[in-house]
Amino acid sequence: QVQLVESGGGLVQPGGSLRLSCAASGSTLSINAMGWYRQAPGKQRELVADITSSGITKYADSVKGRFTISKDNAKNTVYLQMSSLKPEDTAVYYCNAVVVVNIDGVTVDYWGQGTQVTVSS
Repeated sequence: QVQLVESGGGLVQPGGSLRLSCAASGSTLSINAMGWYRQAPGKQRELVADITSSGITKYADSVKGRFTISKDNAKNTVYLQMSSLKPEDTAVYYCNAVVVVNIDGVTVDYWGQGTQVTVSS
């Protein structure tokens, strides 16, 4: 079992910055990757960025060059630094952890409770 606690959302003006944090606890040694997804009203949840246990990152095209994902292994925490925010970045942001549950490599997804990010003037 892995528990994820997010923080850092809020209201920001267009062009501004925010940093989201996601702290993992529990069976953290079994985490294969962590990432951030977002869901805007009326839209499907989409991947924003993720980072593997070896540090390989992936970004949605819409955030490349503006968002940076990073992790602190000692704190079991992943961060999403968001800059040059746009109104279309407004969404609930969810932390995700992909956890290996057996020796065959089967994985299970764990989710945080979500944090609201609103970009508006």
